[in-house]
Amino acid sequence: MADETDRTHLTRTEARAGQSSHVTRYVLSASLLLIILLFAAILLIWK
Repeated sequence: MADETDRTHLTRTEARAGQSSHVTRYVLSASLLLIILLFAAILLIWK
């Protein structure tokens, strides 16, 4: 078992191992819009 002095300390950027992009925001927005359109189409067809 490792003792307390054997820890590795990383900065926030090193721990994330890269840069954060905003692509996730666009993917989530597009998929939410597609789901809403799909449900709307299903409701229109259902009646």
